[in-house]
Amino acid sequence: MTATDIHRAIDAVWRIESARIIAGLARIVRDVGLAEELAQDALVAALEQWPSSGIPDNPGAWLMATGKHRAIDLWRRNKLLERKHEELGRELAFEQEMAVPNFEAALDDDFGDDLLRLAFISCHPVLSPEARVALTLRLLGGLTIEEIAHAFLVPESTVAQRIVRAKRTLAEAHVPFEVPRGSELAARLTSVLEVLYLIFNEGYTATAGDDWLRPALCEDALRLGRILAELTPNEPEVHGLVALMEIQSSRSRARTGPSGEPILLLEQNRALWDQLLIHRGLAALERAENLRGTFGPYALQAAIAACHARARTPEETDWAGIVALYEALGLVAPSPVVELNHAVAVAMAFGPAAGLEIIDELRSEPSLKDYHLLPSVRGDLLRRLERFVEARAEFERAATLTQNARERDLMLDRARACARGSTSNSRSDFSESIRE
Repeated sequence: MTATDIHRAIDAVWRIESARIIAGLARIVRDVGLAEELAQDALVAALEQWPSSGIPDNPGAWLMATGKHRAIDLWRRNKLLERKHEELGRELAFEQEMAVPNFEAALDDDFGDDLLRLAFISCHPVLSPEARVALTLRLLGGLTIEEIAHAFLVPESTVAQRIVRAKRTLAEAHVPFEVPRGSELAARLTSVLEVLYLIFNEGYTATAGDDWLRPALCEDALRLGRILAELTPNEPEVHGLVALMEIQSSRSRARTGPSGEPILLLEQNRALWDQLLIHRGLAALERAENLRGTFGPYALQAAIAACHARARTPEETDWAGIVALYEALGLVAPSPVVELNHAVAVAMAFGPAAGLEIIDELRSEPSLKDYHLLPSVRGDLLRRLERFVEARAEFERAATLTQNARERDLMLDRARACARGSTSNSRSDFSESIRE
């Protein structure tokens, strides 16, 4: 095996094992920043030793053991400094010596909850949403700063600063490395789910840049969601979010054309939808339903996605059922974006005029003032009503509001079609947005 092959193997091992290693070390040192440093030290050791010694049979265990040894060395150095500085007496020195085997024994504790603890720390509400996303992708996703910066189209220095500040904030707030209990668990779990949802959404429909999708972010969010579902099997909304991500991910191959151009939901080739992901999503949705009996926000969105997944053709879509689901979602998680999606469903079930009536009421909503999907959907409904001049203006406005180049091109194409008085592709502009 060449040095290049070994480095590739190390990269792969790191991406798979880094979260577990950092989580295990954080449980011992009680400091996420220090745990990551120790894990990075282990990675450097692998890069130095494996090209000559070969890849171990269990590379993850090797990295963990190396990180543990670094942690013990650090502990011993710190304790030696304490003894020198404080001139500890014989009795205290004896107690410290006895603490070493106890410390080493603690390193061998069960890792069952380590990843869950790390997830709750990375997504702690004391951090800003941007910091939570960056730290989660760094610690749990194993992404480099460069990869995170590329995914969100921000400078590497910005991502690095967010991560450094997040670690400092966690340390200063003395956030415990533990799984919260009781009522705090629900609140903190909500934060974790929000972060995964944000990551997935950014991958599913990129807010800016030249690409319509960023599949790697969707894959990372889904992988982390699956892990979270295994760690919290009795939480229905975790299964609901996983179901939503599985079903939405099933459409990935059908969502772009040969040149990367967007293909909206009702124009997609459904033969390209991944049936395995759909099956997994429906199974996760059933688990969520069996646990609670009534759906929360993520499970409701997954149920909407399931209506599309079950339809073999666009014409078979249960739009009346989707309308009812959006109405239920509006009760448990009211927002203007939910109402916008509800309007689309109403237009598909009962005609564009019915949907337009709801849309026009939303035009005065301050939070949607610069939201490009509002004029996009309104333009589509006006086009279906053959009000082409008004529709063209709406599509042109949507094009000025979006920061995504692919989406901008799509809106301008629709504006040009309206200028020609065209009703081609007259199915609803169902954007597939899940940014609720």
